[in-house]
Amino acid sequence: MTNAGSPLKKGPLSGLRVLELGHFIAAPFCTRILGDLGAEIIKVESPGKGDPVRSWGKMVDGKSLWWSVHGRNKKSVTLNMKDPKGLAIAEKLIAECDAVVENFRPGQLARWGLSDEGIASINPGCVVVHVSGYGQSGPDRDRAAFGVIGEAIGGLRHLTGFPEGVTPLPPARTGVSLGDMVAGLYAAIGLLSAVYARQSGARPSAQTVDVALTESVFTLLEGCLPEYGKLGEVRQPTGATLPTNAPSNAYPTSDGRWIIIAANSDALFARLMALIGREDLAADPRFQDNPGRVAHAGELDDAIAAWAKDLEADAAAGLLADADIPSTLIYTIEDCAKDAQFQHRGMICPVEDPNFGEVLHPGIVPKLSGAEAGGVSWPGPDVGAHTDLVLRDLLGLKPNDIQALRAERII
Repeated sequence: MTNAGSPLKKGPLSGLRVLELGHFIAAPFCTRILGDLGAEIIKVESPGKGDPVRSWGKMVDGKSLWWSVHGRNKKSVTLNMKDPKGLAIAEKLIAECDAVVENFRPGQLARWGLSDEGIASINPGCVVVHVSGYGQSGPDRDRAAFGVIGEAIGGLRHLTGFPEGVTPLPPARTGVSLGDMVAGLYAAIGLLSAVYARQSGARPSAQTVDVALTESVFTLLEGCLPEYGKLGEVRQPTGATLPTNAPSNAYPTSDGRWIIIAANSDALFARLMALIGREDLAADPRFQDNPGRVAHAGELDDAIAAWAKDLEADAAAGLLADADIPSTLIYTIEDCAKDAQFQHRGMICPVEDPNFGEVLHPGIVPKLSGAEAGGVSWPGPDVGAHTDLVLRDLLGLKPNDIQALRAERII
């Protein structure tokens, strides 16, 4: 890689150094977010193939396009964690870092001699972030899990289905590993909270952070739990509609596309009914408030669908936008890439990747004011691209020492 020595773009987290002992999605997504905002991320990978995500998704010349995004802004260091010499180097890296993020099975770090207590003995100020399927405690802690398992146990997968009797197909997944990425976001929040507590003096020593995929998804379920606890009601899947407000649905247009319309306030509902020529429904006592509209959502959907099916998607979208009614066509990734709003806000970010040439990356979220707002410094690096750099500059190893470690397949 030509970017091994590239400077990291300044961001609000500049000066924060994080060691990633993660693989697959959840922990690496956490560190990607931190790296986007300027944190120095040192990612430890096994010598050879590295993180399994390097072989996921569409490939060009044997290299993953997804990895270009997933591994961006990270320094890749190869290290054989099963060898005592490799573990010794990991301990030296931990001593130089503000936090460690990992998502192995619970107990794996401890089996390597890197328990929470062991890490604290190396670096008392080091925050340890664990991301796992079920958390670090409880009867299920040792069960295997990926994001899709978290989405199912967290209650989300049940809600992505259709009402009973509509289709025999199982509830659809979201199309991306949402459970992993939500857990990664919570891991980033937890890490920053623990660093703040340490720096503010609220805690004399560093905390550990325990994030479960199942729990992360479970927190997204709006009022489902209080509704069940108080009323005994189990919220059921509603397909493309929302069970809490109406009208809000996806409607087919004459050219075979779908448009989402969410006119779920009294004023928006009246405006939509005027647009589709159904002022009679706006005046109907049954539809004067949201509970009434929810109770008769099917009738409203039929009226809106009758209007939409006679229009091409772009025409319908234009009329709805002119009426200032929340609405949109359902975007493909091509629509996203061409969207003027995304482009204006830097969300379609061309990045030069030595493996592919120019690659489109999603931009940085959140946006921060000022010159030091983070950014993409380099795309996902090749396996071990920064090994020599980190061992030399951070740990002070000599070239002969590094060469010997490589000969022993420690790095």
